[in-house]
Amino acid sequence: MAGFQVSKRVAAAALLGVVAWGASPLTGRASEVAVAQTAKYPLRPITVIVTFPPGGGTDLLARKLGPRLEKALGQPVIIDNRPGASGNIGARAVAYARADGHTLLMANSSFAINPGVFRNLGFKPKEDFAPIANIGFVPSVIVTGSGSDIQSLQQVLLQQSEPALAYASCGNGTPQHLAGEMLYDLRGAALLHIPYRGCGPALNDVVAGQVPIGIVTLSSAATLIESGHLRALAVTSAQRSPVLPDVPTVAEVSKTGFELDQWHGLLAPSHTPEPIITTLNRVVQKALTDPALQAELLALGYTPQEGNESARPSGFKAMIWNDIDRFGALSSKIGLQVD
Repeated sequence: MAGFQVSKRVAAAALLGVVAWGASPLTGRASEVAVAQTAKYPLRPITVIVTFPPGGGTDLLARKLGPRLEKALGQPVIIDNRPGASGNIGARAVAYARADGHTLLMANSSFAINPGVFRNLGFKPKEDFAPIANIGFVPSVIVTGSGSDIQSLQQVLLQQSEPALAYASCGNGTPQHLAGEMLYDLRGAALLHIPYRGCGPALNDVVAGQVPIGIVTLSSAATLIESGHLRALAVTSAQRSPVLPDVPTVAEVSKTGFELDQWHGLLAPSHTPEPIITTLNRVVQKALTDPALQAELLALGYTPQEGNESARPSGFKAMIWNDIDRFGALSSKIGLQVD
């Protein structure tokens, strides 16, 4: 029996050692090793898990930022798309990754909307992540295919169709889904939500005329609008986008206070050492001062956040935590639940 007790203590000590290494303050020799590794960070390639598939705004942003991070940090940056469940699949992978700065999450506002929409995320947003930086805000845009008979948002709001008018979004629980639910309230008539596994796949079907309208990020739709494959009906931001100065806001058309922007930013697993978070934030901020990158982001409809409060780890954290509470209350009010 005594031997059994000793074994239990040894096992418990070993377990505590694992927990200390990955998820709590380190002591003794382990602490010295961690400090040494932090000083040499990064030690190997960095994987940025993107919560949506290729072609969407989140993916485009990651792929534009990746080479700048790679150059500054001296290690390859691998973009790993993990779409599904409105970003929850990718977020879950990062929540359980080792907290050493080599696995990061590129997420958007869906991260803050999901807690109020999904009953079981598989992780705790406020406990399992360390925000690094908000990179930029981008509005969503309501679009239709170039061959569509729909010419304006006013037409959408007034049209009383049977069956219900369908709209494509970037997925259940995304800001675009939420925008559709808000549009439903303005319209006073049913809209049929068709969720996709990202903005890219949704756009394909809107361009092809398979779905009458789509609500997607401006960053994912900008080139298709410019090329004439899509017609922009309205943007969801409070002000018109410089990218689409002739396209009205939903608020203008509806004479309401309709407003919904979307942030995109980087997060790490919780308990990632503070010096690593600081290093990553500094590198992101420096990248965002590059005029070439700024021009690329502005062309896609992003408002880069370099130097702003939400671009700092503490400010980004405060914004996300506030959004989780705000969107949770809104989702509850409109009855938005997807599982």
